[in-house]
Amino acid sequence: MSSSDATYFRKGFGLKQAVEATLVADYTGEIVDLLRARDYHLVVGDVSVRLAKEFGFCYGVERAVEYAYQTRHKFPGRRVVLVGEIIHNPHVNVRLREMGIEILMPGEGGFDYSGIKADDVVILPAFGVTITDFNTLRERGCVVVDTTCGSVLNVWKRVEAYARDGFTSLIHGKHYHEETRATASQVEKFPGGTYLVVRNMDEAKEVCAYIEGCGDRAAFLAKFAKSASAHFDPDLHLARIGVANQTTMLARESLAIGEEVGRTMAALKGEEYRAANFRTFDTICSATQDRQDAVNALLQEPLDVMIVVGGYNSSNTLSLAALCAERVRTFHVEDALCIDPERGTIFARDPLTGLGGETAGWLGSGAVRVGLTAGASTPNNKIGDTVARVFATRGIDPATIR
Repeated sequence: MSSSDATYFRKGFGLKQAVEATLVADYTGEIVDLLRARDYHLVVGDVSVRLAKEFGFCYGVERAVEYAYQTRHKFPGRRVVLVGEIIHNPHVNVRLREMGIEILMPGEGGFDYSGIKADDVVILPAFGVTITDFNTLRERGCVVVDTTCGSVLNVWKRVEAYARDGFTSLIHGKHYHEETRATASQVEKFPGGTYLVVRNMDEAKEVCAYIEGCGDRAAFLAKFAKSASAHFDPDLHLARIGVANQTTMLARESLAIGEEVGRTMAALKGEEYRAANFRTFDTICSATQDRQDAVNALLQEPLDVMIVVGGYNSSNTLSLAALCAERVRTFHVEDALCIDPERGTIFARDPLTGLGGETAGWLGSGAVRVGLTAGASTPNNKIGDTVARVFATRGIDPATIR
């Protein structure tokens, strides 16, 4: 998606210095700065907190949030509308609303742009938007500020290439997620372009079974009705496959899905067929990979409990929580307020079941080693607040942490 006219902006407005102080005030965390200075390790009394060395805001998120602030600064007297959440963090989106930025949320049929006027300024989120959404906004003549992450754009280019060359894009992701919807729509640039979204390895194996001739057509189409192109035909469109992924998925699973599909095609029709009709590339973004690698490194240390901070609808945060839960008792909290020091409780989402619940006495007694990380949409001040509440649960005044 690109345009050269004066109503489309992808590189901000050159106002970084004008908004920098506000950004620092809104999102910087002193305790996180202290953790960095102490090699990501704080010990007070019998409580030890270790922070993963890659965490929180990634470059793409920082860029998107900064551009939203620049936009508000650039157009102080105009209506500014954000298409969906800028990122999946409630505090950031609340702050944008406080700044006078309206957030347009989708309905069952998607986004309703009927209220957008030519005088409005519309911000596209870091996840991007579908081709249909983009074209609709351009037709309305409004100013469009595009904060789509560069890593997402790289996946779009890959999917475009698949569609251009007659390959079905098999996308590892969540069919309802903003990024995956936007990515899947890229096939529309080419007549007959086709996609199929698989959520996990289990669904990928169902695809492989169908390729092998073991699936039921009606059942397959019903299963993936919401996850495939409207014209998708498994008997036609699984002959040539290109694998891509939502950038925030669990990296090892994305790679394994690609290997599984390629192996199935080779076993069925030979290596030459696979070479000609199968493509796969690792399109996990580097920030997602770095955070997953940092968590795996942290999990090599002896930990009693792990806390993952981030929105419950944040895909990269969910991936981090799933990784941690494999090795240690893990609590996924949306923010620091989920920890109640006075009652000694924590309200968290179970990484395995997805269900939320409160746990009393979660920190136990005696010496405890707490690991902590945060999704790419979690600001440092919210990470620091979480650390403070961990210590406060043991009666340690956060103000004394130096």
